[in-house]
Amino acid sequence: MRIVFMGTPDFSVPTLERLLESRHEVIGVVTQPDKPKGRGKEIAMSPVKETALRHKIMVYQPVRAREASFVEEMRALQPDVMVVIAFGQILSKELLEVPKYGCVNIHASLLPKYRGAAPIQWAVLNGDAETGITTMMMDVGMDTGDMLEKLVVPLEKNETGGSLFDRLSLLGGDLILSTLDKLEAGTLVRIPQNHDEATHVKKISKSMGDIDWTKDAAAIERLIRGLNPWPSAFTHWNGKMLKLWEAEVLPDRAGGDAQKAACGEVLEAAGDALKVQTGDGILKITGLQLEGKKRMDVAAFLRGYPVQAGSVLERSE
Repeated sequence: MRIVFMGTPDFSVPTLERLLESRHEVIGVVTQPDKPKGRGKEIAMSPVKETALRHKIMVYQPVRAREASFVEEMRALQPDVMVVIAFGQILSKELLEVPKYGCVNIHASLLPKYRGAAPIQWAVLNGDAETGITTMMMDVGMDTGDMLEKLVVPLEKNETGGSLFDRLSLLGGDLILSTLDKLEAGTLVRIPQNHDEATHVKKISKSMGDIDWTKDAAAIERLIRGLNPWPSAFTHWNGKMLKLWEAEVLPDRAGGDAQKAACGEVLEAAGDALKVQTGDGILKITGLQLEGKKRMDVAAFLRGYPVQAGSVLERSE
């Protein structure tokens, strides 16, 4: 099949590479325009563009993919199908109708759950037992098209947003090749989504990482994993930001009518233990990073920065 591939971040790259290795022909790659990146704000290409150029594939970078001029460019390519994975723009009805077999999206959740921009992180944040990827026939809505095939992935006990990102990224290529074979053979079954079961999730923002110690320990522990590596969960100690990278949940030691410590209060800070009271349960922090310093385990941190039991970890002002 003649394929136009649409994608932007590193999550999309393994799927593009699998398509390039397959029997199909990638006739063009569409990605977001180059943007300033890093402290120096130097103009940088997207990972998908870098991959396409290495393989000498023609790259298109529309500011707005809905523009009539871009739709005409795609129509001139006469693609059989467009494969879309984390492209970053909404496609118009006119563009969706260009390919012979339509536009197939690879979405990083088990639709209709987690429509929207950050399905991977939310699966971890919400403590899901499983997630996966879905191939979907695109329509003009946001992740509302008919489902085609799914691949279910169980979450590991210590799954982070980053580790799940990597695992799902590698599976996209396998699923799309299966979907394309069935699409071409006419054996693919389209399954309409039950919109009443849809879950819409918001984008991840840096402010989400500001730990609210009145939450229960399990929710905070999931926040730490879900926002690892970006934007990270954080708190404040002695006026400095303290990023938390790893933690485990302990049962609350205050039983019955015993008076509980304040939320965010350090209960113990010795050896490899930094235990903090939450709204429900105790959080044992095991990996952290003080503002301006390297990431380290708690034992190394406490050797250089003694923390007093009774001190309080705080939110941003």
